[in-house]
Amino acid sequence: MFSLSAVLLFITSSIVLILAPGPDIVFLITQGIAKGKKAGIFTSIGLTLGNSVHTLAAALGLSVIFKTSEVAFVLFKTCGVLYLFYLAYKAIKHRNDPLTAGVDKQGPHHRGLLLRGFYMNVFNPKVALFFLAFLPQFVNSEFGSVPLQMIFLGLIFMGLVALIFGFIGYSAGSLGNWILKKPGFSKVMNIVSATIFGALGFKLLTSTR
Repeated sequence: MFSLSAVLLFITSSIVLILAPGPDIVFLITQGIAKGKKAGIFTSIGLTLGNSVHTLAAALGLSVIFKTSEVAFVLFKTCGVLYLFYLAYKAIKHRNDPLTAGVDKQGPHHRGLLLRGFYMNVFNPKVALFFLAFLPQFVNSEFGSVPLQMIFLGLIFMGLVALIFGFIGYSAGSLGNWILKKPGFSKVMNIVSATIFGALGFKLLTSTR
């Protein structure tokens, strides 16, 4: 389906783009530092799974809707903005709560972090447009089904995101486990998290197609 050189070029380009500073990495590092290594891993999984939705949307042509319809773009963007503001509100509301609460428990806590990463990625129309612009550059109609090629490339991209974000989340969590021992850090980190969520929300609010 693809030549080796084309796949290597795609992998190289993807790694550069994944490592580029953006809201997803900021969110990942914040969660890792605040809640530990497991939290960083589960957040990275959520962000990775969010890419699967955009991969399928791009492959099926659904992402074109966000590029051509202002109403659809604004509606989707509004969902993302409200979700980020909700996270900011939760962080401020619980600013005096210990960040380690629930970190060592399996189940709802980590599922919640996974869903946070997933929703943050899914409800960002900019990510949808990115996939629509990025994946087709490596697709060749002479190699067969275009949607299948885009899904294949999307799976490669997701694998790279899982590895890179998993490492970043785990590293941030390791750093957080050391920092959490410092007095007053929990309140500061919750306030920082709220500020970051709010800033990301305002940035998305002012974004255009």
